[in-house]
Amino acid sequence: MIRLTGGNKLVNYKEDEMSASVATDGSSPWFSGHFPDDPILPGIAQLKMVADLISKSEKDKLCMTRLSRVKFRKIVRPDELIDIHVICINKKEQYIFRITSESEEVCSGRMFFTQI
Repeated sequence: MIRLTGGNKLVNYKEDEMSASVATDGSSPWFSGHFPDDPILPGIAQLKMVADLISKSEKDKLCMTRLSRVKFRKIVRPDELIDIHVICINKKEQYIFRITSESEEVCSGRMFFTQI
C-alpha cells in the first residue's frame, strides 16, 4: 500500500501547515486493479494519503466528515513522486489540500473533520 510511513516520504509540520513527499510504489495493490495494462493511482488513494497526513498531525483522533471542491487534474503513474500540501483553517476542522507532481497540480480540494 502507499502510506506516509517508511523511507519514501518527507513530512514537515508547521503550525496550521503540513506537507509530505511520497513516492508511489509501482508494486502497490492500488495499481494492480486500476487499470490492467495502464496503471494509474486511483483518486481514493490520493484522498487517503491526504487524510492520513492530516490525522498524523493532530493529537486528537479525527474522523473525516465531508469533502468539498475536489478536482482531479492529472493522472499519477506508478513510481511517480507526488507532493502533498495541506493548510488548516477554521479551528482544525477544515483543511485545504493540494497534491502536485513536478509542479503540476494533480488534485485539490477541502476536507472536513471532527474529533472522535
